[in-house]
Amino acid sequence: MPHRTIQPAKAYSKHYHLGLGFHGFHRINYLEWGDATAFNHMETLFCVHGLTRNARDFDFLANKMCTQYRIVCPDVVGRGDSDHIPEDGYNYLQYNADMNALIARLGVTEINWLGTSMGGIIGMVLASVAQSPIKRLIVNDIGPEVSREAQMAIGEYIGRSDDFVSVAAVANHLRRIYSEFAPMTDADWEHMAHYSSRRTKQGTFRLKVDNRVGEAFRDAISYFNVDMWDTWERISCPVLVLRGKESSFLSEETAERMLACGPETTLVEFDDTGHTPTLRNDEQVSVISDWLAEN
Repeated sequence: MPHRTIQPAKAYSKHYHLGLGFHGFHRINYLEWGDATAFNHMETLFCVHGLTRNARDFDFLANKMCTQYRIVCPDVVGRGDSDHIPEDGYNYLQYNADMNALIARLGVTEINWLGTSMGGIIGMVLASVAQSPIKRLIVNDIGPEVSREAQMAIGEYIGRSDDFVSVAAVANHLRRIYSEFAPMTDADWEHMAHYSSRRTKQGTFRLKVDNRVGEAFRDAISYFNVDMWDTWERISCPVLVLRGKESSFLSEETAERMLACGPETTLVEFDDTGHTPTLRNDEQVSVISDWLAEN
């Protein structure tokens, strides 16, 4: 299957830094978009992906906004081109520590944070603590409360896929499990499949997610909804909440409550979109760019 290259040549550079867990050190891959000679004069925008995704989900947005911001897109450990670690390391304590280490590596004291789903949870936690470097927070289709049913639905497929015979087969699989994603063109599915899989020595294709991420996620599901309202109410920076109107993860009730308590919050909803808005068109990217410019 041919794949569309979204970014112009040399629009980004690829790096890694070392995270530290109880198992030892691990490599965290990240992409840095824009003109490095201008970074000292630009604000930094962190873009952190969802539970089973990777840094390349932000290619469209990063290509559009990298003349305005230094854009940093990491692969959370166990995903993309970052290292795999033991199952007990796939938790938010590790993810938060890894992102803090990356912020320190970049030598910045303030950042803007854009987090999709899991990336939004990491952002909410980091924004809620004392002396947080996050000065503006964007959460993409996630909130302080997530139903057990929504978690169980994702737990059905994480880490349970076999190898695929082709990238086209990978794309078909992604279309099925990410049926709520929007907007997505055929070229977007091709791009996602290309950057979500790697070729094995046997000539098949395998998703770039450690299967143990799925086991850790399922083990963490309790009999109750996720409840992070205390965390939400400790956030003091301005927040933009993006929501797909058909989202299975961020309910209308939760979104309305986010407006009524906690930080100063703006809510923008997208039609014909579920979990999650993919930030792959001008409409969705413009909402982010305009809000950052105004706040």
